[in-house]
Formats: sequence, C-alpha cells, structure tokens
Amino acid sequence: MKFKTIATLLALAAGFAHAQTVDVKNAWVRSAVSGQSGTGAFMSITAKDDTKLVGVSSPMAGVAEVHEMKMEGDVMRMRAVPVLDLPAGQTVQLKPGGYHVMLMELKQALPKGSTVPLTLTFKDAKGQESKLEVKVPVAATAPGIAAPAHGAGHKH
Repeated sequence: MKFKTIATLLALAAGFAHAQTVDVKNAWVRSAVSGQSGTGAFMSITAKDDTKLVGVSSPMAGVAEVHEMKMEGDVMRMRAVPVLDLPAGQTVQLKPGGYHVMLMELKQALPKGSTVPLTLTFKDAKGQESKLEVKVPVAATAPGIAAPAHGAGHKH
C-alpha cells in the first residue's frame, strides 16, 4: 500500500512540475445571468517551452472550447480552434474580440464575485499532455478596467 501511495504522489508531482512550465495570469470569466447559455473566459498564457493548448473543461459548462474571433471581410466570425500554439517565452492573450475560451451550455448563473474552475490541457513538443487547474474569478469587465458609470457616454 505504501508503494502505491508513493507512486501516486510521484505521478502527481511529475504532472504538476510539467504544468508549471505554463503560466496563466489575469484570468477572468465574464459574468452570466440565469438562463444565459454561454460566456467567455480570458487570460494571458506564457509557456516556458513550445507548447499547445489542446483542451479546456469546466464543471460549470457542458461544453468548453478555445475560440477565435476575427474579421472576414466586413463580418466578424467566431470559430472553434482545436489547438492553440503557445510559442516558448511569448505571452498569448486570450481576450474579447480575439482568442478566448467559450463556455457553453452553462449549468448555472455566474455572478460577479464567484469563481469558475477551469482545467487547461496542454501538449508539449514531445507530445506529453499535462493539465493545469485554475480557479478563475467572475467579473463584468476585465480586471483593472472600471465599468462605466451609469449614463456615462450615453447621449440623447
């Protein structure tokens, strides 16, 4: 029994050490009201070595995918991206209007001030997968950006 426990701890430590080669900062999820079926999650991801973001999941959503929004002619299009490259040492921004995590089939409201657990799945250059679990705060706007005062910028 003791060997099994040590082996499990070593396996967990190996996965944790590998996941630590990826740094996630400034993560936030846009708040969602009851009945709303989807929302976005945003963050900055920096990988120490060439890595790929190959999956995302959350117990708060039936479906979680990396999406890209971009202009095609005069139309803004959004599409799922099965793999997002994370070049070594370069920060990749997941932000509104660009790459982001789409949380769909929400299982409950996501009020401002709550948190959403996300599991990010990465694959390194050798094909080894690792997972990083993050607890992401829910906000109405990106952290550090104040929401406009009621009526600000609103003209009649």
